[in-house]
Order: sequence, then structure tokens, then C-alpha cells
Amino acid sequence: MKIIHEPAGICSRLMKFDFEDGIIRNVEIRGGCDGNSRGIAGLLEGMKAEDAVAKMKGIRCGTKKTSCPDQLAIAIEKCTAGGVE
Repeated sequence: MKIIHEPAGICSRLMKFDFEDGIIRNVEIRGGCDGNSRGIAGLLEGMKAEDAVAKMKGIRCGTKKTSCPDQLAIAIEKCTAGGVE
């Protein structure tokens, strides 16, 4: 299933990814730091949802209370909890 997440509190404006059988694929992050976004997307490709959340949840960006990785973890958690946006 295609997931679309509108993050809050960060530079990125839109996050999309496919979620099938607990695996993350085709991550796309719009806005924010291009290199970091592409790096995160590449690292997540084929990763199990629970592993991604464990690695990214709670990461902060500077003085912000969240970050691109944290916002992706939030979106992934919603998928695994059945609360798909």
C-alpha cells in the first residue's frame, strides 16, 4: 500500500513510501535536505518496519523536537498499528 505522510515541525513537506508485508519500499521525501533525504530513502529500502522505527524514533534535528527520520518513524508506526493515514 502507498503511504503518504505530511510531516510536522520539520523542513520536509511530504513523505511517501510503499508498505508491503512489513517491509518499506520506494521512500520519497520532498523538501528538506536533498542529500539527507536521499540517504534516508536508500537506507530504508527493503528494511523491516520495526527495525526502521527502532533506529529513527526520537531523533531530533538541532533544537527541533523532531526530525525527518522521527517523522518517518511516526508514519511507519501508524502503518504497523493499522492507523494508516
